[in-house]
Amino acid sequence: MLAETVREAGRRFGDLVAFVDPDGRPFTYRELDRRSDAVAAGLARRGVRPGDRVVLQLPSDSAYVVAYAAAAKLGAVTAGINPRLAPPEQARLVELADPAVVLADRDEVDELASPSPAVVLPVSGPTDGRRAAQADHPVPPHLPPDPHRPVAVVFTSGTTGRPKGAVFTEAQLAAAAQIDTGSAWADPGTPGPGMLASTQFAHVGFMTKLPWYLRLATRTHILGRWRADEALRTIAEQRMPSIGGVAPQIALMLRSPEIDRHDWAHVRTLVVGAAASPPALVAEARERFGAAYSIRYSSTESGGCGTATAFDADDEEALHTIGWPRPGIVVEVRDDDDRPIRDGAIGQLWLRSPTQMTGYWRDPAATATTLVDGWLRTGDLARIDERGNVVLAGRRTEMFIRGGYNVYPFEVEAQLLAHPRVAEAAVVPRPDPVMGEIGVAVIVPRGPDAPGGRTTGVGDGVGDGDGIGDDPDTAPLSLEELRRFLAPRLAHYKLPEDLRVVEALPLTPMQKVDRRALATEIEGDVEVGQTGT
Repeated sequence: MLAETVREAGRRFGDLVAFVDPDGRPFTYRELDRRSDAVAAGLARRGVRPGDRVVLQLPSDSAYVVAYAAAAKLGAVTAGINPRLAPPEQARLVELADPAVVLADRDEVDELASPSPAVVLPVSGPTDGRRAAQADHPVPPHLPPDPHRPVAVVFTSGTTGRPKGAVFTEAQLAAAAQIDTGSAWADPGTPGPGMLASTQFAHVGFMTKLPWYLRLATRTHILGRWRADEALRTIAEQRMPSIGGVAPQIALMLRSPEIDRHDWAHVRTLVVGAAASPPALVAEARERFGAAYSIRYSSTESGGCGTATAFDADDEEALHTIGWPRPGIVVEVRDDDDRPIRDGAIGQLWLRSPTQMTGYWRDPAATATTLVDGWLRTGDLARIDERGNVVLAGRRTEMFIRGGYNVYPFEVEAQLLAHPRVAEAAVVPRPDPVMGEIGVAVIVPRGPDAPGGRTTGVGDGVGDGDGIGDDPDTAPLSLEELRRFLAPRLAHYKLPEDLRVVEALPLTPMQKVDRRALATEIEGDVEVGQTGT
């Protein structure tokens, strides 16, 4: 499916630009098809055969796409590794993939594409299984259709343990291409919309959706490293109609001085996934960009497809839910006995989608736990409101128990972010000898509040009782102020009982809040006597 999409896109769109590399070099659809043919020949010379793994430790640029397409043309399986992971983390993933070839440098891709006197390419089907291709234009033979052929192994983020490899076949990539467009193609020679690459190409959002982007003749601009200022300048210069990304990236854009230097009339939509979008962020982004905002909920295991809020959603749906299942997807909320919950109570979110993984690479035990009777057990907590919208409550593993009551950090964080002096927030548990666990709010302040890891205990705040300090220019943001603000909005047992003020929240390579790093840091503070309670 991916291989044939690359070939058809090369035929239909020819010299239209498919990607713009970080150095500004355009890369066309015809180049993608021809160069991936040449790299496929080079991989065959290295002994790569159908079913073999090709590990890509490459930066996210056109060479990555070429190598991915080349592997698909041979029937090999691509396993992309996020280059932002630490070297030992990358080494563990390489070992897990058990590859025939590892490509870690763009020069290696160029070398594979170099001419050779003759190459022999593998092919499946009613032939002798091998075919010679000429060096001047090596063309891999077309593989017979096989919806069960593995195409990609996408590693999970590892925020709840060691990363696992989710396996996707031709069938899942085809389903992802149909979610919104029904596999429609752009008209031949007609350029599609400009896009900004917002995640590493090893991320599920690229690995499973590349055929969809190619069918729409998109032009993807790639930054050497994503930075809010450069991202905004590129979006403005290219007059992109849609901004895609994850919630922390949108938050950083709103804090960039570039937001006030450009006209955003060309932006019609924001499509934001991977991490939760707090209500305050959605509201501010809609106002600043003058565009509709759609929250996309998914996971690596779901193939990057799940639920979405509508672009024309009312405030209740747009600000406080993750919307409805996308076409062809079904969701349920189930209790601890795996029985569906019908009364709007919180339970675990289950999902069934044609895009979901076939299983974890070489991990049947984890696969059996996650995939049950065709359903995907997401590990996320949620409820379904009276209108059918899914309301997320956070990860099952993030929930903590204070004095016998369940506390969901996501719910508390959403309310913290409604405070006018809070730019970013996370809530993590800390052991307590009386309550078992208590919540610690870790916030990045907005405006004049001075950052720097300050710890503030209950009773340190100032103000007149309205929940907001009297003089924000001089009064430090305090735990007491935040608790007063939250009191009318949350049950008392959900209120944070300690506070850390920081310059920035730590993020994982997947741009999600690194809760394990926060928890470790807070435990360290307690050990050296820096608690604020």
